[in-house]
Amino acid sequence: MTIANQEAILDHLREHLTAEQISMNETIKELHGQDESYHQMKLPDLVVFPETTEQVSEIMKISAQYQIPVVPFGLGSSLEGHVIPENGGITIDFSLMNRVLAVSEEDFLVTVQPGVTRSQLNKELKKHGLFFTVDPGADATLGGMAATNASGTTSVKYGVMRDQVRDLEVVLADGTVIHTGNKAAKSSSGLHLNGLFVGSEGTLGCFTEMTLRVYGIPEFITAARASFPTVKDAVEAVVSILQAGIPIARVELVDEQSMQQVNKYNDTAYAEKPTLFLEFHGNEAGLKQDVEFMQEIVQGHACEEVAFETDTAARNLLWEARHTLAYAYIHGYPGKKMMVTDVCLPISELAGAVGHARENLMELGLPGGIVGHVGDGNFHALIMMDMNNPEEIAKAQEFNERIVLYALARGGTSTGEHGVGIGKQKYQQQEHGHALDVMEKIKAVLDPSNLLNPGKNIKSVKRELSK
Repeated sequence: MTIANQEAILDHLREHLTAEQISMNETIKELHGQDESYHQMKLPDLVVFPETTEQVSEIMKISAQYQIPVVPFGLGSSLEGHVIPENGGITIDFSLMNRVLAVSEEDFLVTVQPGVTRSQLNKELKKHGLFFTVDPGADATLGGMAATNASGTTSVKYGVMRDQVRDLEVVLADGTVIHTGNKAAKSSSGLHLNGLFVGSEGTLGCFTEMTLRVYGIPEFITAARASFPTVKDAVEAVVSILQAGIPIARVELVDEQSMQQVNKYNDTAYAEKPTLFLEFHGNEAGLKQDVEFMQEIVQGHACEEVAFETDTAARNLLWEARHTLAYAYIHGYPGKKMMVTDVCLPISELAGAVGHARENLMELGLPGGIVGHVGDGNFHALIMMDMNNPEEIAKAQEFNERIVLYALARGGTSTGEHGVGIGKQKYQQQEHGHALDVMEKIKAVLDPSNLLNPGKNIKSVKRELSK
Protein backbone atom coordinates (compact mmCIF):
# COMPACT_ATOMS: atom_id res chain seq x y z
CA MET A 1 0.00 0.00 0.00
CA THR A 2 1.62 3.26 -1.12
CA ILE A 3 1.48 6.38 1.05
CA ALA A 4 -0.77 8.10 -1.50
CA ASN A 5 -3.11 5.12 -1.64
CA GLN A 6 -3.10 4.85 2.12
CA GLU A 7 -4.35 8.39 2.58
CA ALA A 8 -7.04 7.96 -0.07
CA ILE A 9 -8.16 4.66 1.46
CA LEU A 10 -8.28 6.16 4.95
CA ASP A 11 -10.33 9.11 3.64
CA HIS A 12 -12.83 6.71 2.07
CA LEU A 13 -13.01 4.53 5.18
CA ARG A 14 -13.69 7.58 7.36
CA GLU A 15 -16.80 8.28 5.29
CA HIS A 16 -18.32 5.06 6.66
CA LEU A 17 -16.46 4.32 9.92
CA THR A 18 -15.65 6.38 12.99
CA ALA A 19 -12.05 7.15 13.94
CA GLU A 20 -12.27 4.53 16.71
CA GLN A 21 -13.13 1.86 14.12
CA ILE A 22 -9.90 2.35 12.17
CA SER A 23 -6.49 1.54 13.61
CA MET A 24 -2.91 1.77 12.39
CA ASN A 25 -1.50 1.25 15.86
CA GLU A 26 1.53 -1.10 15.73
CA THR A 27 0.38 -3.17 18.70
CA ILE A 28 -3.07 -3.65 17.17
CA LYS A 29 -1.48 -4.63 13.87
CA GLU A 30 0.77 -7.16 15.62
CA LEU A 31 -2.25 -8.74 17.34
CA HIS A 32 -3.80 -9.18 13.89
CA GLY A 33 -0.64 -10.38 12.19
CA GLN A 34 -0.57 -13.78 13.84
CA ASP A 35 -2.73 -16.60 15.13
CA GLU A 36 -2.01 -19.48 17.52
CA SER A 37 0.07 -21.32 14.94
CA TYR A 38 3.84 -21.44 14.50
CA HIS A 39 3.66 -19.52 11.21
CA GLN A 40 5.57 -16.26 10.86
CA MET A 41 3.85 -12.99 11.78
CA LYS A 42 3.03 -10.56 8.96
CA LEU A 43 1.34 -7.24 9.64
CA PRO A 44 -1.71 -5.74 7.97
CA ASP A 45 -1.47 -2.13 6.82
CA LEU A 46 -4.50 -1.26 8.91
CA VAL A 47 -7.26 -2.86 10.99
CA VAL A 48 -10.93 -1.92 10.85
CA PHE A 49 -13.72 -2.78 13.30
CA PRO A 50 -17.10 -2.67 11.52
CA GLU A 51 -20.40 -2.79 13.41
CA THR A 52 -22.85 -3.47 10.56
CA THR A 53 -23.20 -5.43 7.33
CA GLU A 54 -23.42 -2.13 5.47
CA GLN A 55 -20.02 -1.07 6.80
CA VAL A 56 -18.47 -4.39 5.74
CA SER A 57 -19.96 -3.91 2.28
CA GLU A 58 -18.40 -0.45 2.00
CA ILE A 59 -15.03 -1.80 3.15
CA MET A 60 -15.17 -4.43 0.41
CA LYS A 61 -16.04 -1.80 -2.21
CA ILE A 62 -13.03 0.26 -1.12
CA SER A 63 -10.87 -2.88 -1.28
CA ALA A 64 -12.05 -3.54 -4.82
CA GLN A 65 -11.53 0.06 -5.88
CA TYR A 66 -7.94 0.21 -4.64
CA GLN A 67 -7.13 -3.50 -5.18
CA ILE A 68 -6.20 -3.93 -1.51
CA PRO A 69 -6.33 -7.43 0.08
CA VAL A 70 -8.80 -8.04 2.90
CA VAL A 71 -8.46 -10.63 5.67
CA PRO A 72 -11.42 -11.42 7.99
CA PHE A 73 -10.42 -11.87 11.66
CA GLY A 74 -12.33 -13.41 14.59
CA LEU A 75 -10.22 -14.08 17.70
CA GLY A 76 -7.04 -15.35 16.06
CA SER A 77 -7.39 -18.85 17.53
CA SER A 78 -6.78 -20.57 14.18
CA LEU A 79 -3.93 -23.06 13.92
CA GLU A 80 -2.72 -22.93 10.31
CA GLY A 81 -2.08 -19.24 9.71
CA HIS A 82 -5.54 -18.47 8.30
CA VAL A 83 -5.68 -14.86 9.51
CA ILE A 84 -2.08 -13.89 8.80
CA PRO A 85 -2.19 -11.14 6.13
CA GLU A 86 0.42 -12.56 3.77
CA ASN A 87 0.12 -9.56 1.43
CA GLY A 88 -0.66 -6.86 3.98
CA GLY A 89 -3.81 -4.86 3.30
CA ILE A 90 -6.88 -4.47 5.51
CA THR A 91 -7.77 -6.81 8.36
CA ILE A 92 -11.49 -6.76 9.23
CA ASP A 93 -11.90 -7.51 12.93
CA PHE A 94 -15.47 -8.64 13.65
CA SER A 95 -15.30 -8.28 17.43
CA LEU A 96 -17.85 -5.41 17.45
CA MET A 97 -20.35 -7.51 15.48
CA ASN A 98 -21.05 -9.72 18.46
CA ARG A 99 -24.81 -9.74 19.02
CA VAL A 100 -27.16 -12.70 19.29
CA LEU A 101 -29.87 -11.34 16.99
CA ALA A 102 -32.69 -13.86 17.44
CA VAL A 103 -33.45 -17.13 19.18
CA SER A 104 -36.21 -19.18 17.57
CA GLU A 105 -36.96 -21.81 20.21
CA GLU A 106 -39.69 -23.61 18.29
CA ASP A 107 -37.51 -23.91 15.17
CA PHE A 108 -34.35 -24.75 17.15
CA LEU A 109 -32.53 -21.94 15.34
CA VAL A 110 -30.47 -18.93 16.37
CA THR A 111 -29.28 -15.98 14.30
CA VAL A 112 -26.00 -14.38 15.31
CA GLN A 113 -23.35 -11.97 14.13
CA PRO A 114 -19.92 -13.47 13.35
CA GLY A 115 -18.13 -12.02 16.39
CA VAL A 116 -20.28 -13.97 18.87
CA THR A 117 -18.19 -16.59 20.69
CA ARG A 118 -19.21 -20.14 21.41
CA SER A 119 -19.42 -19.60 25.19
CA GLN A 120 -21.32 -16.32 24.74
CA LEU A 121 -23.91 -18.07 22.58
CA ASN A 122 -24.35 -20.98 24.97
CA LYS A 123 -24.80 -18.61 27.90
CA GLU A 124 -27.66 -16.96 26.02
CA LEU A 125 -29.16 -20.24 24.82
CA LYS A 126 -29.17 -21.75 28.31
CA LYS A 127 -32.01 -19.38 29.24
CA HIS A 128 -34.12 -21.14 26.61
CA GLY A 129 -33.09 -24.70 27.50
CA LEU A 130 -30.95 -24.94 24.35
CA PHE A 131 -27.27 -25.30 23.49
CA PHE A 132 -24.97 -25.04 20.48
CA THR A 133 -23.09 -28.25 19.91
CA VAL A 134 -19.87 -27.49 18.03
CA ASP A 135 -17.02 -27.47 20.55
CA PRO A 136 -13.53 -27.04 19.06
CA GLY A 137 -11.96 -26.44 22.47
CA ALA A 138 -11.00 -22.81 21.94
CA ASP A 139 -13.66 -20.22 22.71
CA ALA A 140 -13.60 -19.19 19.06
CA THR A 141 -15.98 -16.85 17.25
CA LEU A 142 -18.78 -18.47 15.31
CA GLY A 143 -17.69 -16.64 12.16
CA GLY A 144 -14.23 -18.17 12.44
CA MET A 145 -15.71 -21.57 13.20
CA ALA A 146 -17.85 -21.39 10.06
CA ALA A 147 -14.88 -20.17 8.01
CA THR A 148 -12.84 -23.26 8.92
CA ASN A 149 -15.74 -25.74 9.20
CA ALA A 150 -14.77 -26.34 12.83
CA SER A 151 -15.87 -29.46 14.66
CA GLY A 152 -14.37 -30.80 17.87
CA THR A 153 -15.38 -33.11 20.66
CA THR A 154 -19.14 -33.40 20.00
CA SER A 155 -19.07 -33.94 16.23
CA VAL A 156 -19.40 -37.71 16.58
CA LYS A 157 -23.03 -37.22 17.69
CA TYR A 158 -24.13 -33.82 16.39
CA GLY A 159 -21.99 -33.23 13.31
CA VAL A 160 -19.57 -30.47 12.31
CA MET A 161 -20.09 -26.76 11.73
CA ARG A 162 -21.29 -27.28 8.16
CA ASP A 163 -24.14 -29.45 9.49
CA GLN A 164 -25.40 -26.64 11.74
CA VAL A 165 -25.52 -23.78 9.21
CA ARG A 166 -28.94 -23.01 7.71
CA ASP A 167 -28.12 -19.60 6.27
CA LEU A 168 -25.22 -17.19 5.91
CA GLU A 169 -25.29 -13.52 5.11
CA VAL A 170 -22.14 -13.00 3.05
CA VAL A 171 -20.49 -9.86 1.70
CA LEU A 172 -18.74 -10.72 -1.57
CA ALA A 173 -15.53 -9.21 -2.93
CA ASP A 174 -17.38 -6.43 -4.78
CA GLY A 175 -19.50 -5.49 -1.75
CA THR A 176 -22.62 -7.39 -2.86
CA VAL A 177 -24.58 -8.91 0.04
CA ILE A 178 -26.14 -12.36 -0.46
CA HIS A 179 -27.86 -15.06 1.60
CA THR A 180 -26.76 -18.64 1.02
CA GLY A 181 -29.77 -20.46 2.47
CA ASN A 182 -32.96 -20.04 4.50
CA LYS A 183 -34.57 -21.27 7.71
CA ALA A 184 -36.12 -24.43 6.25
CA ALA A 185 -34.84 -27.78 7.47
CA LYS A 186 -34.16 -28.91 3.91
CA SER A 187 -34.26 -27.65 0.34
CA SER A 188 -33.86 -29.00 -3.20
CA SER A 189 -33.66 -25.49 -4.67
CA GLY A 190 -30.44 -24.32 -6.33
CA LEU A 191 -26.83 -25.13 -5.52
CA HIS A 192 -25.80 -25.77 -1.92
CA LEU A 193 -24.08 -22.47 -1.21
CA ASN A 194 -23.92 -23.06 2.55
CA GLY A 195 -21.63 -26.00 1.90
CA LEU A 196 -19.52 -23.92 -0.47
CA PHE A 197 -18.95 -20.96 1.86
CA VAL A 198 -18.54 -22.89 5.12
CA GLY A 199 -14.88 -23.89 5.23
CA SER A 200 -13.80 -21.33 2.62
CA GLU A 201 -11.54 -19.55 5.17
CA GLY A 202 -12.53 -16.05 4.12
CA THR A 203 -11.44 -16.58 0.51
CA LEU A 204 -14.93 -16.26 -1.02
CA GLY A 205 -16.61 -13.63 1.17
CA CYS A 206 -17.04 -12.19 4.66
CA PHE A 207 -19.76 -13.62 6.91
CA THR A 208 -21.87 -10.95 8.61
CA GLU A 209 -24.81 -13.02 9.93
CA MET A 210 -25.40 -16.73 10.50
CA THR A 211 -28.50 -18.76 11.21
CA LEU A 212 -27.50 -21.91 13.08
CA ARG A 213 -29.17 -25.07 14.30
CA VAL A 214 -29.29 -25.56 18.08
CA TYR A 215 -30.44 -28.41 20.31
CA GLY A 216 -32.28 -29.01 23.55
CA ILE A 217 -30.06 -29.46 26.60
CA PRO A 218 -29.96 -33.20 27.36
CA GLU A 219 -31.97 -34.42 30.33
CA PHE A 220 -28.99 -36.39 31.66
CA ILE A 221 -25.26 -36.34 30.96
CA THR A 222 -22.65 -38.77 32.18
CA ALA A 223 -18.94 -38.82 31.43
CA ALA A 224 -16.37 -41.58 31.77
CA ARG A 225 -12.64 -42.08 31.65
CA ALA A 226 -11.36 -45.43 30.38
CA SER A 227 -7.68 -46.39 30.36
CA PHE A 228 -6.05 -49.05 28.17
CA PRO A 229 -2.64 -50.71 27.90
CA THR A 230 -2.12 -49.49 24.31
CA VAL A 231 -3.43 -46.83 21.93
CA LYS A 232 -4.44 -49.64 19.56
CA ASP A 233 -6.70 -51.15 22.22
CA ALA A 234 -8.32 -47.77 22.88
CA VAL A 235 -8.99 -47.00 19.22
CA GLU A 236 -10.35 -50.47 18.52
CA ALA A 237 -12.69 -50.08 21.51
CA VAL A 238 -14.07 -46.88 19.92
CA VAL A 239 -14.70 -48.68 16.63
CA SER A 240 -16.61 -51.39 18.49
CA ILE A 241 -18.68 -48.80 20.41
CA LEU A 242 -19.66 -47.09 17.16
CA GLN A 243 -20.43 -50.39 15.44
CA ALA A 244 -22.73 -51.27 18.34
CA GLY A 245 -24.79 -48.15 17.66
CA ILE A 246 -24.31 -46.66 21.12
CA PRO A 247 -25.28 -42.96 20.82
CA ILE A 248 -22.10 -41.50 22.26
CA ALA A 249 -21.83 -37.71 22.38
CA ARG A 250 -18.06 -37.39 22.78
CA VAL A 251 -15.16 -39.80 22.63
CA GLU A 252 -11.64 -38.41 22.87
CA LEU A 253 -8.31 -40.21 22.81
CA VAL A 254 -5.46 -38.92 24.99
CA ASP A 255 -2.21 -40.87 24.72
CA GLU A 256 0.09 -41.81 27.60
CA GLN A 257 2.48 -38.88 27.17
CA SER A 258 -0.44 -36.45 27.10
CA MET A 259 -1.98 -37.94 30.24
CA GLN A 260 1.31 -37.20 31.98
CA GLN A 261 1.02 -33.55 30.95
CA VAL A 262 -2.64 -33.49 32.05
CA ASN A 263 -1.71 -34.61 35.56
CA LYS A 264 1.19 -32.17 35.87
CA TYR A 265 -0.82 -29.18 34.68
CA ASN A 266 -4.14 -29.90 36.44
CA ASP A 267 -2.77 -31.55 39.59
CA THR A 268 -4.86 -34.65 38.88
CA ALA A 269 -3.99 -38.29 39.44
CA TYR A 270 -5.46 -39.96 36.37
CA ALA A 271 -3.87 -43.21 35.16
CA GLU A 272 -1.01 -42.32 32.82
CA LYS A 273 -2.08 -44.75 30.15
CA PRO A 274 -3.74 -44.30 26.75
CA THR A 275 -7.16 -43.01 27.81
CA LEU A 276 -10.59 -42.42 26.31
CA PHE A 277 -12.68 -39.53 27.61
CA LEU A 278 -16.33 -40.35 26.89
CA GLU A 279 -19.64 -38.56 27.34
CA PHE A 280 -23.24 -39.72 26.88
CA HIS A 281 -26.35 -37.54 26.44
CA GLY A 282 -29.95 -38.66 26.82
CA ASN A 283 -32.48 -39.75 29.44
CA GLU A 284 -31.32 -41.47 32.58
CA ALA A 285 -32.96 -44.84 31.96
CA GLY A 286 -31.72 -45.12 28.38
CA LEU A 287 -28.22 -44.00 29.25
CA LYS A 288 -27.93 -46.61 31.98
CA GLN A 289 -28.29 -49.34 29.36
CA ASP A 290 -25.90 -47.60 26.95
CA VAL A 291 -23.25 -47.20 29.64
CA GLU A 292 -23.52 -50.83 30.72
CA PHE A 293 -23.15 -51.94 27.10
CA MET A 294 -20.14 -49.64 26.67
CA GLN A 295 -18.48 -51.17 29.73
CA GLU A 296 -18.86 -54.66 28.29
CA ILE A 297 -17.34 -53.53 25.00
CA VAL A 298 -14.27 -51.79 26.46
CA GLN A 299 -13.59 -54.72 28.77
CA GLY A 300 -13.36 -56.85 25.64
CA HIS A 301 -10.56 -54.57 24.48
CA ALA A 302 -8.34 -54.95 27.58
CA CYS A 303 -9.67 -51.84 29.35
CA GLU A 304 -7.91 -51.55 32.70
CA GLU A 305 -10.16 -49.00 34.43
CA VAL A 306 -13.44 -47.17 33.84
CA ALA A 307 -14.26 -44.19 36.06
CA PHE A 308 -17.60 -42.36 35.76
CA GLU A 309 -18.35 -38.70 36.41
CA THR A 310 -22.04 -37.76 36.69
CA ASP A 311 -21.47 -34.78 38.97
CA THR A 312 -21.34 -31.57 36.93
CA ALA A 313 -18.20 -30.23 38.61
CA ALA A 314 -16.26 -33.47 38.18
CA ARG A 315 -17.44 -33.80 34.58
CA ASN A 316 -16.36 -30.23 33.83
CA LEU A 317 -12.96 -30.94 35.38
CA LEU A 318 -12.54 -33.93 33.09
CA TRP A 319 -13.29 -31.94 29.94
CA GLU A 320 -11.29 -28.97 31.13
CA ALA A 321 -8.30 -31.30 31.37
CA ARG A 322 -8.86 -32.31 27.75
CA HIS A 323 -9.45 -28.78 26.47
CA THR A 324 -6.42 -27.29 28.25
CA LEU A 325 -4.04 -29.99 27.05
CA ALA A 326 -2.32 -27.66 24.59
CA TYR A 327 -1.58 -25.23 27.43
CA ALA A 328 -0.39 -28.15 29.55
CA TYR A 329 2.25 -28.92 26.92
CA ILE A 330 3.24 -25.26 26.55
CA HIS A 331 3.59 -24.99 30.34
CA GLY A 332 5.60 -28.21 30.42
CA TYR A 333 8.08 -27.08 27.75
CA PRO A 334 8.92 -23.44 28.50
CA GLY A 335 10.64 -21.64 25.65
CA LYS A 336 9.25 -23.94 22.99
CA LYS A 337 6.50 -23.26 20.47
CA MET A 338 3.73 -25.72 19.72
CA MET A 339 2.83 -27.08 16.32
CA VAL A 340 -0.67 -28.53 16.38
CA THR A 341 -1.51 -30.51 13.28
CA ASP A 342 -4.43 -32.74 12.39
CA VAL A 343 -5.48 -35.35 9.86
CA CYS A 344 -8.65 -37.41 9.46
CA LEU A 345 -9.02 -40.96 8.16
CA PRO A 346 -11.68 -43.63 7.78
CA ILE A 347 -12.30 -45.22 11.18
CA SER A 348 -10.91 -48.53 9.93
CA GLU A 349 -7.53 -46.87 9.32
CA LEU A 350 -7.36 -44.87 12.53
CA ALA A 351 -5.50 -47.29 14.81
CA GLY A 352 -2.74 -47.74 12.24
CA ALA A 353 -2.49 -43.99 11.68
CA VAL A 354 -2.17 -43.18 15.38
CA GLY A 355 0.48 -45.91 15.79
CA HIS A 356 2.34 -44.58 12.77
CA ALA A 357 2.27 -41.06 14.24
CA ARG A 358 3.65 -42.20 17.60
CA GLU A 359 6.44 -44.22 15.93
CA ASN A 360 7.47 -41.19 13.89
CA LEU A 361 7.47 -38.87 16.90
CA MET A 362 9.83 -41.27 18.64
CA GLU A 363 12.00 -41.80 15.56
CA LEU A 364 12.45 -38.05 15.05
CA GLY A 365 13.02 -37.43 18.75
CA LEU A 366 10.26 -34.86 19.05
CA PRO A 367 8.50 -34.22 22.37
CA GLY A 368 4.75 -34.26 21.97
CA GLY A 369 1.53 -36.16 22.22
CA ILE A 370 -1.39 -37.49 20.23
CA VAL A 371 -4.99 -36.69 21.01
CA GLY A 372 -8.09 -36.79 18.92
CA HIS A 373 -11.77 -36.93 18.21
CA VAL A 374 -11.43 -40.60 17.44
CA GLY A 375 -15.16 -41.13 17.03
CA ASP A 376 -14.95 -39.52 13.61
CA GLY A 377 -11.41 -40.55 12.67
CA ASN A 378 -9.78 -37.19 13.44
CA PHE A 379 -6.61 -36.98 15.53
CA HIS A 380 -4.12 -34.26 16.42
CA ALA A 381 -0.42 -34.27 17.09
CA LEU A 382 0.93 -31.67 19.54
CA ILE A 383 4.63 -31.12 18.89
CA MET A 384 6.92 -28.90 20.94
CA MET A 385 9.84 -27.26 19.13
CA ASP A 386 12.41 -24.52 19.58
CA MET A 387 11.70 -21.87 16.94
CA ASN A 388 15.37 -20.83 17.14
CA ASN A 389 16.52 -24.34 16.24
CA PRO A 390 16.24 -24.97 12.47
CA GLU A 391 16.83 -28.71 12.97
CA GLU A 392 13.85 -29.05 15.32
CA ILE A 393 11.64 -27.02 12.98
CA ALA A 394 12.65 -29.22 10.05
CA LYS A 395 11.90 -32.37 12.06
CA ALA A 396 8.45 -31.07 13.03
CA GLN A 397 7.66 -30.24 9.43
CA GLU A 398 8.90 -33.67 8.35
CA PHE A 399 6.65 -35.31 10.92
CA ASN A 400 3.67 -33.27 9.73
CA GLU A 401 4.31 -34.35 6.15
CA ARG A 402 4.64 -38.00 7.09
CA ILE A 403 1.28 -38.18 8.83
CA VAL A 404 -0.47 -36.19 6.07
CA LEU A 405 0.89 -38.45 3.33
CA TYR A 406 -0.08 -41.51 5.37
CA ALA A 407 -3.64 -40.20 5.69
CA LEU A 408 -3.95 -39.28 2.00
CA ALA A 409 -2.69 -42.70 0.93
CA ARG A 410 -5.51 -44.31 2.91
CA GLY A 411 -8.45 -42.25 1.74
CA GLY A 412 -8.15 -39.56 4.39
CA THR A 413 -7.69 -35.79 4.36
CA SER A 414 -4.79 -33.49 5.20
CA THR A 415 -6.95 -31.67 7.76
CA GLY A 416 -10.08 -32.81 9.54
CA GLU A 417 -10.96 -29.50 11.20
CA HIS A 418 -8.06 -27.06 11.48
CA GLY A 419 -8.31 -26.02 7.84
CA VAL A 420 -5.80 -25.40 5.09
CA GLY A 421 -4.56 -21.87 5.79
CA ILE A 422 -0.85 -21.70 5.00
CA GLY A 423 0.29 -24.94 6.60
CA LYS A 424 -1.65 -27.49 4.52
CA GLN A 425 -1.50 -25.55 1.25
CA LYS A 426 1.06 -27.76 -0.47
CA TYR A 427 -1.04 -30.91 -0.10
CA GLN A 428 -4.16 -29.62 -1.86
CA GLN A 429 -3.24 -30.76 -5.37
CA GLN A 430 -2.46 -34.28 -4.18
CA GLU A 431 -5.64 -34.48 -2.11
CA HIS A 432 -8.11 -33.04 -4.62
CA GLY A 433 -6.59 -33.58 -8.07
CA HIS A 434 -8.64 -31.98 -10.85
CA ALA A 435 -11.29 -30.97 -8.31
CA LEU A 436 -8.83 -28.29 -7.15
CA ASP A 437 -9.09 -26.73 -10.63
CA VAL A 438 -12.85 -26.45 -10.12
CA MET A 439 -12.33 -24.78 -6.73
CA GLU A 440 -9.89 -22.29 -8.25
CA LYS A 441 -12.39 -21.44 -10.99
CA ILE A 442 -15.08 -20.75 -8.37
CA LYS A 443 -12.61 -18.55 -6.48
CA ALA A 444 -11.77 -16.67 -9.69
CA VAL A 445 -15.45 -15.97 -10.42
CA LEU A 446 -16.30 -14.74 -6.91
CA ASP A 447 -12.99 -12.95 -6.30
CA PRO A 448 -11.45 -12.19 -9.71
CA SER A 449 -8.76 -9.90 -8.30
CA ASN A 450 -7.78 -12.40 -5.57
CA LEU A 451 -8.30 -9.87 -2.77
CA LEU A 452 -10.08 -12.03 -0.21
CA ASN A 453 -7.52 -13.65 2.11
CA PRO A 454 -5.14 -14.35 -0.78
CA GLY A 455 -2.85 -17.36 -0.53
CA LYS A 456 -5.10 -19.32 1.83
CA ASN A 457 -7.16 -22.47 1.26
CA ILE A 458 -7.93 -22.13 -2.46
CA LYS A 459 -4.66 -20.73 -3.77
CA SER A 460 -4.77 -19.97 -7.48
CA VAL A 461 -1.16 -20.93 -8.20
CA LYS A 462 -1.53 -20.66 -11.97
CA ARG A 463 -2.94 -17.14 -11.79
CA GLU A 464 -0.25 -16.00 -9.34
CA LEU A 465 2.56 -17.31 -11.55
CA SER A 466 1.09 -15.54 -14.57
CA LYS A 467 1.22 -12.11 -12.93
